[in-house]
Amino acid sequence: MTGISTHVLDTSLGRPAEGVPVELALRTGGGWTVLGTSATDSDGRATDLPAVQAGAVVRLVFDTAAYFARTSEDQPFFPEVSIVFTVAPAQHHYHVPLLLNPFGYSVYRGS
Repeated sequence: MTGISTHVLDTSLGRPAEGVPVELALRTGGGWTVLGTSATDSDGRATDLPAVQAGAVVRLVFDTAAYFARTSEDQPFFPEVSIVFTVAPAQHHYHVPLLLNPFGYSVYRGS
């Protein structure tokens, strides 16, 4: 099993993005099955998502509209951010940071 965690940083404010709803889903033959949900903590981290099997295709969905409704006067251009990736065999953990602002985002595979 492979652990999944994430870290969201609000680059417009220069601080962690607290309270961003996050969903982890598994691609199945019929679409997507939600495995778990979380929200980022005061440090912008979600570390309590469920582990997944190697070889799985998974999706992290960040509800950015809910976050920006609380923190910004700007309507976000991207109301959600969806990141789909394959869990490689022999990987024990994936950390997926998201750099976020109301008009853009960047994501990478962290360590």
